Amino acid sequence: MRSVALFTVVFALIAHAAFGIPLESLVSPAQAAQLRRFEHGGSISETQLRNPAPKLMPNNSALRQLAAGNISAINPSMMVETLYLYRKPEHLHTNVSLWDEDQKIKVFNQIIAVSTLEGIEYYSMSRGSMRTFYEYSRIIDGPVSKNPVPDPVYSQVPATLTLFARQKDLTFGDNIYRYDYITTREAVFFTQENITALTYGFIPVIGKGNLRSVMAIFDCGDSFLVYTVSIAKALSVPGMGDRVSNSFSNRADAVLSWFKTMLDSEL
Repeated sequence: MRSVALFTVVFALIAHAAFGIPLESLVSPAQAAQLRRFEHGGSISETQLRNPAPKLMPNNSALRQLAAGNISAINPSMMVETLYLYRKPEHLHTNVSLWDEDQKIKVFNQIIAVSTLEGIEYYSMSRGSMRTFYEYSRIIDGPVSKNPVPDPVYSQVPATLTLFARQKDLTFGDNIYRYDYITTREAVFFTQENITALTYGFIPVIGKGNLRSVMAIFDCGDSFLVYTVSIAKALSVPGMGDRVSNSFSNRADAVLSWFKTMLDSEL
């Protein structure tokens, strides 16, 4: 079923991807103005509990299909969304009708460089200070053997790619994740799914397959629009709901900060 669903999404993405997308056709005028307020780009975030539904998702049918499939699969109890605008240096501005291939390769190789997530930090609400997010983060050769392998590097962006990663999270333990990537002329999409259960100390909080994230990166000519949505179906543990939701919100910010830092260094 996964392969059929992925094929359907890939077909929809390719069919939709004849041209790049200007920012104003992806988000509302108010959102575009808010994102453009700052010289280096701004961000908008939403965190929802109890029957969450997307509020910030860009106007892109393929992205909506990809996200809807993940949302319906787990019926999440929490959702964290972020829209982020990365303003390109002026010499990297391009025509919105075409994503510069060199820029796309650099962006793609960045988001599959899972090892670079190792050591990033997020703000811990419970501790009131910064804390390491991933103590260990490596691509592995499979979810059973779990042997670490180097981050792949591509000279041409593949249409689809699946990777597995072992990531040791100081909050939720040592886990295995599946990453699926889809690329088109106008966008890069990837999803993350936990294939082992997450625990908080000795308390199981998120079952296998019940934590998923979708990231979409659109080339808007003078900028990249980045949309992320993280969803989770957390087990009902008294006193854990707000703690888990706050953790995911701050960790989502940490991933976007990592992405921006990588763009600054790669472009």
